[in-house]
Amino acid sequence: MIIDELKEKALSIINEDLRILDFSFALPYTYVLIGGKKGKALGVAMTLPEEIQVYKSSFEEISVESFIEKSNSLNIIERTLGIAAINAVSQYYIDLSCANEEDGSEIVFKTEGIRRVALIGNMPPLVKSMKERGYEVYVFERNPKIMDKETFSDALEYRLLPKMDALLISGSALINDTLDLILERSKKAKLRILVGPSAQALPEFFKETGITHIASMKVINIDKALLKLKLGSFRGFGEESKKYLIRV
Repeated sequence: MIIDELKEKALSIINEDLRILDFSFALPYTYVLIGGKKGKALGVAMTLPEEIQVYKSSFEEISVESFIEKSNSLNIIERTLGIAAINAVSQYYIDLSCANEEDGSEIVFKTEGIRRVALIGNMPPLVKSMKERGYEVYVFERNPKIMDKETFSDALEYRLLPKMDALLISGSALINDTLDLILERSKKAKLRILVGPSAQALPEFFKETGITHIASMKVINIDKALLKLKLGSFRGFGEESKKYLIRV
């Protein structure tokens, strides 16, 4: 499973005493703030309230390593905190010197032969931009609160993904553990782009998985972003970040 590989890779790159400075399982994003010799880094992961079960904590300590160890837990709260910790470590080490400041739609627009585009997760701004460019767009969503009359249930991914030319995959597919199935069913696609704040893991972690690009964001103004996250604001958090697009 991809999440198992990410866990091992994240643990293996830690080469100093990284400390958890703050964390919260919250709406709309869970976050983990870490600190080390080079400063601070903030990792986030989308909170999926529809997935929450009865929770009994099994954390024996609060540390970067113990959080990452829970990233493949069957408990969604432990899992979300674990993925946020992987993202925080990734953001601590990431090098954006060769990254483009773009979102995932840009590489689709630049690639020839793309007609059918699947969005895994209802992401209205991306849906709108794809439709305006004339693409045949299929939007898959499992959360009934953000489904609309033009979205498909994620149960139909199994049938429809083999027909797609490109996929824009929300990073939440890591959190609900559907990424492996999505990639298995979309092998014919020219582009398979992991997008959004939850997709902050290092691009090199995804080599040989089938993911072609990572389109995410690095938090630049951490203090302001933290305040807005604590107040439940996604839009404000995005304003404190820098978008990037990196080929895997």
